[in-house]
Amino acid sequence: MICSLFSLVKTFRVSYSDQVFGAAIFDLNGLPREYFVSAESADISWVQTIFQALGLQALLSSAFQLADFRHAIIDGAHFHAIIVRRPDCHVALLIHQNEVILSEEVIQWAINFDPTTLSSDPRFMSS
Repeated sequence: MICSLFSLVKTFRVSYSDQVFGAAIFDLNGLPREYFVSAESADISWVQTIFQALGLQALLSSAFQLADFRHAIIDGAHFHAIIVRRPDCHVALLIHQNEVILSEEVIQWAINFDPTTLSSDPRFMSS
């Protein structure tokens, strides 16, 4: 019984990568370097929103001498934008809001996710 329950849970587990429908890479100054768009995210105004959020984060961190930025989440009407800091860049991922419940596990996945893998995914175009 436990084995079949485990198999059922495993079957329904959402692949986070499958829920990504846009990604952007920003340098540590918050300037966009590359972004990946799908048919769902072809309007790239979300990149501007994240650029502004990174600018605000830098301003607040400087003014209030806050600890290093680790991640931020922007809730949109139908998506979450998860922004994570890496040693050499910031990565923003657009994820379907209804499909993923945000948790520490999702944040850790986003930190480890390599958005350049989207260049070989037929759903995405690189810009």
